[in-house]
Amino acid sequence: MEEAVAGITDPNSQERLFAAVGVVAVVTGAAATWYFDPTTSGFFPACPLYSTTGFACPGCGLTRGFHALFHGDIITALDHNALIPVVMIFFGYWFVSMFLVAVRGRGLGFGKLSLTMVMSTLFLLLVFGVLRNLPFYPFTILFP
Repeated sequence: MEEAVAGITDPNSQERLFAAVGVVAVVTGAAATWYFDPTTSGFFPACPLYSTTGFACPGCGLTRGFHALFHGDIITALDHNALIPVVMIFFGYWFVSMFLVAVRGRGLGFGKLSLTMVMSTLFLLLVFGVLRNLPFYPFTILFP
């Protein structure tokens, strides 16, 4: 009896439970994005930056892009947001790691997250955000 009670308060079992809830939440969100078209459904949130300023943030178009990608339309997905392949790699790695935590108690190793990597990612997002808002060709292609 004590072993069963100890298993409930075990930090590893709590981590596995949270990971399982996260996996279910991600799958549910992906299914909703696949099923409902973000351009016609009213419950997907609008980008607050775009709504207030008219400027597209680096993440603008990701929901529409994932909807197109889930339906096999890669070109339209890239048209909505050109960073979707990068986002897919990060989200895919994170999702697989979270799934493995839920199943076996440990995920994929993330390695050491260096300051250079974080700053490079932020710089990439900043440059992409600026370039996609430039009002002349070829940068207008990047606007969602």
